[in-house]
Amino acid sequence: MPETIRGVLLDVEGTTSSVAYVYEVLFPFARENLDSYLDRHWDAPGTLRALNQLARDAGAHSFADWTSDDSLVAARERVRSEVLRLMDDDVKSTGLKELQGMIWQGGFESGQLRAHVFPDVPAALDAWSKRGLDVRIYSSGSVAAQRLFFAHSERGDVSHLLRGHYDTTTGPKREASSYRGIAYDMGLSPVEILFLSDIVAELDAASEAGLQTRLVVRPGNAPAPNGHRHSVVRSFDALV
Repeated sequence: MPETIRGVLLDVEGTTSSVAYVYEVLFPFARENLDSYLDRHWDAPGTLRALNQLARDAGAHSFADWTSDDSLVAARERVRSEVLRLMDDDVKSTGLKELQGMIWQGGFESGQLRAHVFPDVPAALDAWSKRGLDVRIYSSGSVAAQRLFFAHSERGDVSHLLRGHYDTTTGPKREASSYRGIAYDMGLSPVEILFLSDIVAELDAASEAGLQTRLVVRPGNAPAPNGHRHSVVRSFDALV
């Protein structure tokens, strides 16, 4: 860990948790429980916020405008079809991520879900916290889902070791402006922040914003493209 670092920014999928867990456990759980969630929570304020965002993501002004000509049954089917389409295409839609997070909440709180984290992650979070580093998460998953994830991991509750969370409401993960905004929010110079991710395009954007970067290589991750300029780490142990 460079001595100049005062903050650590972490991706989740492929960095702190395996890609397989996200695609083989979390996404199928959201798909399988979508209908029952909408049945039970259609009128809930959180659901309405997610549906309004889903509509805006689809180019409408609001959910009411998006479904103005639909019956209740047709509106539900529109939501269901759009959610499944976005999931099939792996679209990083803010509305989708908010809705997924609320579905996962039931799974985490009931004990049906336990978040996978790599073995080196809790010890590193603890070591960084004891050094006074400001450790935060930046993921396409909603902030609410991130908090649930780290509070219900297979290795216990590690959420207290994280000082903050960012999702796509901060901005796209492949744009430098998002990382400049995060640095400003953290109250640090970009060069004082180390960003860890398995996605080279995200690291490129962070580097353009002035952050220091490391490419995280984990079992099951897609091979990184040739010619990238980021130093590689295979375990957080190397940064403790």
